[in-house]
Amino acid sequence: MDKSTKIDLLFETSWEVCNKIGGIYTVLSTKAKTLQSLYKDKVIFIGPDVWSDDVPSPYFTESRSLLKAWRSQLSLPDGVSIRVGRWNVPGKPVAILVKFDDMYACKDQFYGQMWELYGVDSLHAYGDYDEACAFSHAAGIVIESLCQFTSTADKNIIAHFDEWTTGMGLLYVKHHVPEIATVFTTHATSIGRSICGNNKQLYDYLQGYNGDQMARELNMEAKHSLEKAAAHEADCFTTVSEITAIECAQLLERRPIVTPNGFEANFVPSRKKYAEVRKLAREMMLNVASSLMGYEFSDDTFIVATSGRCEFRNKGIDLFLDSISKTERLNPNREILCFVMVPAWVKAARTDLQTALESSDKSRLEDPVITHTLHNPDQDPILCNIHRINFDNEKSRKVKVVYVPCYLNGNDGIFNMSYYDLLSGMDATVFPSYYEPWGYTPLESIAFGVPTMTTTLSGFGQWILGNFDNTFESCGTHVIERGDWNYDIVADSISHDIDYLAALGKADAQHIGTAATHTSAKASWKEFISYYETAYSEALSTMRNRIDKHA
Repeated sequence: MDKSTKIDLLFETSWEVCNKIGGIYTVLSTKAKTLQSLYKDKVIFIGPDVWSDDVPSPYFTESRSLLKAWRSQLSLPDGVSIRVGRWNVPGKPVAILVKFDDMYACKDQFYGQMWELYGVDSLHAYGDYDEACAFSHAAGIVIESLCQFTSTADKNIIAHFDEWTTGMGLLYVKHHVPEIATVFTTHATSIGRSICGNNKQLYDYLQGYNGDQMARELNMEAKHSLEKAAAHEADCFTTVSEITAIECAQLLERRPIVTPNGFEANFVPSRKKYAEVRKLAREMMLNVASSLMGYEFSDDTFIVATSGRCEFRNKGIDLFLDSISKTERLNPNREILCFVMVPAWVKAARTDLQTALESSDKSRLEDPVITHTLHNPDQDPILCNIHRINFDNEKSRKVKVVYVPCYLNGNDGIFNMSYYDLLSGMDATVFPSYYEPWGYTPLESIAFGVPTMTTTLSGFGQWILGNFDNTFESCGTHVIERGDWNYDIVADSISHDIDYLAALGKADAQHIGTAATHTSAKASWKEFISYYETAYSEALSTMRNRIDKHA
């Protein structure tokens, strides 16, 4: 951004502001500190108020003093109400939580207006579409109100919207407050994700796909129509990686600029504390495995894991399971303990496992591959494939697998430690995604000094290839070429990588861990925020040209 260009207000709206669901929460909550250092309290995050007195948000602290003058005269339409405070993340940015329950009453009229203005086809909406649109419509009203109070004349104001779920807010702002510059970021196209989720080949056939046609075929017209309209109407359209930019150009028919996802390592243990944290994490993971399987694991056990959202094919969970099965056939020289840490439809922590964890007399439990009970064990794709591959976790086998089907938030009933606490104790991670616009999990891994494997189909993998030698020794990462037809070759490569890392001596493993940490530092928000500054400049320039054209 031109140093002479100041920002008077910067709004960023997302369903995941103060609402931890997935990767976008990581994007925004880690970016907040850098934005706050640049623009102070001119940055305002807007999220949904989905909390109650009985279930308050652990991520939000309300404030009586912030934006007091505006709130003292506030009168919002359609039952919209707000709470103002700070987001409890590094940087402590201002956050506005929007209550939008009464917005459903006016949705049909609003949908009709958006159809007339921008061609958004909400006719076939279902699922979370109405909820997302009610929130983002309300968020647009809040932005309009605050900007009218502070006056937009001769000011540089930017409203940034993330994902299709906030598209209606962008369109509302563009129509009602055209002097606000808008930015729209898609973190993954709704139709691209749907193509992959329906087991269709995305990459070999990408140039032959028409987004509108595929949306009709996959019953995605409403979400796709809204996302496409937001992408075209935004003053600046962005996405998180080159691989997704290509996807956007084909399926949304507008080429975005790339703003890669940065990272803040503020939750990585200090060097002084790391050894202790790692020791505690390993003790817990080995104790869980011992309690399931009925025998003690050696301290020398090689621990490898995958984690993330429960998208069996898109996240490469299928590939991970097949890879570790192949690793066993290589007869590794160490016992290998593999964790699949992916939330599913969990019922409760296993009571027999809880009892075993407290006992020094270990005996093998029934189905010793899973830590929690499920509502749908016969339909869960991960558990079913663990059984299909015949992982029985017998002591005689070199490779064991443990499925952890819950959010590791420190209160799961078995580990009672966060995912980040456990990550410290791992020796390697594997994220062989098929559909991965960026890929925070491998970046988090190397930030903890844990070497990782990912694929060329992830944005993070492409970033590694563009900036480092593709070896563990160089960057703590190995990016494996993946396409639509080389599944078995990728599985073989991962299995050999795991075997290679497990056979390393202590000094070589430490060298790779150090290389991993150094690589992660290159992906900090301090390094990447310039991409956003470029996007803000483009949005402001486009807005001014638009206003001048219609003057």
